[in-house]
Amino acid sequence: MIPSNQVSSTRPLLIVDDDATFVRVLTRALVSRGFEVVSAGNADEARAFSRKLQPRHCVLDLKLGDENGLRLIPELHELVPDMRILLLTGYASIATAVEAIKRGAHDYLSKPVDADAVVRALLEGESAQQGDDEVIDAPEAPLALRRLEWEHIQRVLTECDGNISETARRLGMHRRTLQRKLSKHPVRERPEQNG
Repeated sequence: MIPSNQVSSTRPLLIVDDDATFVRVLTRALVSRGFEVVSAGNADEARAFSRKLQPRHCVLDLKLGDENGLRLIPELHELVPDMRILLLTGYASIATAVEAIKRGAHDYLSKPVDADAVVRALLEGESAQQGDDEVIDAPEAPLALRRLEWEHIQRVLTECDGNISETARRLGMHRRTLQRKLSKHPVRERPEQNG
């Protein structure tokens, strides 16, 4: 939080995350890159800061204790229509990414994430106004089997609200097997363009 006497006329970047250590590290990194940063640990603080400070950018965590960051996206846009929102999550899946974009997020990154990736995601396209549709376009080539399995697991995990035991039961696999699969992040399968 920044004291009211230090709030400048520029619009700050809002970090909404309940992990105090992550917020401290990301705040320090973003401040060193020229951002004025304010942080909120829950949805109520995020709404209050949005009303008061009209932040230009927001880094929003998917899981906020018992609250869901996806539900907060439209509310933040109501308060600050031109706010660029970047959703962060430890449960990366295409289904969640598509839902985040539908609700108004401009981009989506999975944790752990570094500050440079956050800055690129927040600033990309601001001046060039490229379409956000690129994020959710279907790939031209079919997805690899490992990627399809990963997406299916993530979809079921989301349906089970992150409950590993219930997800393993629904998938018909041992809990340890599921945890091993979840610990391996799949390689992004993007067709490379030569030329």
